[in-house]
Amino acid sequence: MASKMSPLIPVSNPSSNGGGGGGGRQGGAGESSAMSREGAYAAIAYMACAVLLVMVNKAALSSYDFPSANVITLYQMIASTSICYALKRWKAISFKTDEAETESDDPIILVPPRKLLQTLPLSLTYLIFMLTSMYSIRGVSVPMYTTLRRTTVVFTMIAEYLLKGQAYTPSIFTSAGLIVLGAFIAGARDLSYEPYSYAIVLGANIATAVYLATLDLLGKSSGLTSFGHMWCNGLVCAPLLLCWTFISGDLESIMSFPDLYSPGFQVVLLLSCIVAFLLNYTIFLNTTLNSAVTQTMCGNMKVRLHSFYPFPVCCNGDKLL
Repeated sequence: MASKMSPLIPVSNPSSNGGGGGGGRQGGAGESSAMSREGAYAAIAYMACAVLLVMVNKAALSSYDFPSANVITLYQMIASTSICYALKRWKAISFKTDEAETESDDPIILVPPRKLLQTLPLSLTYLIFMLTSMYSIRGVSVPMYTTLRRTTVVFTMIAEYLLKGQAYTPSIFTSAGLIVLGAFIAGARDLSYEPYSYAIVLGANIATAVYLATLDLLGKSSGLTSFGHMWCNGLVCAPLLLCWTFISGDLESIMSFPDLYSPGFQVVLLLSCIVAFLLNYTIFLNTTLNSAVTQTMCGNMKVRLHSFYPFPVCCNGDKLL
């Protein structure tokens, strides 16, 4: 029965105060909690999916020279929403953590309207995060881009403190500081003063931090599962992104793409959509089971995994930190 359903992987750790293992977060009494086994699995799964998405997106955007990263993102969003809809109709997943609650679902949007409004800030921050991350790579060298993006962990700590009053242990602050310092030392030789490009990258950092902190906050209090949040994000963001690609002319440009109906490109596009769905799911899991800072640190760590395959990290898939 639907009332007995629960996600295969828990969305949060009910045994801890304020969510899953925080990896150094301090609670009200000052104690810290270790990462749970489920949290570790979520972190590893996120990094694996992130690397795979870079590979397939790189194949679409470079090997096939697809003209629009925005349209790839739109395809991925529509596919994720469609998969959530199909799984929900097949009763394989649940959008709510408690299907027995009295608030009924809307027959069209499949969640209570109040839930959709409650998650609207998360959906809007996700859209801003997605768009700013997409454009932040332009105008900045890859080494400098990587250097500047390392500062996201600092912005995430600030966002969590402002939104939740979340405090971290001195060892976590020290680790974050060393990561940022090491990144700037590594990228010092590529340092060049490009104020506009730097502002875009730092804007993407702030958007990422606010999105992850909002996800960490609402993901544990909205009453929705990870799939429920993905569904609400799709309902809000997909129509907005569709309008954006139409106004910008991206939709028109792909109609003349020579490999649009090529079987090879269709396979790459299908893989991109599937892996993007899994990536978004693991982002929700990692952030809600662990913390926004843990998610950011995993984003820094997974960049190292790119050295094990020949594709450079400069494509649309790498926008999800």
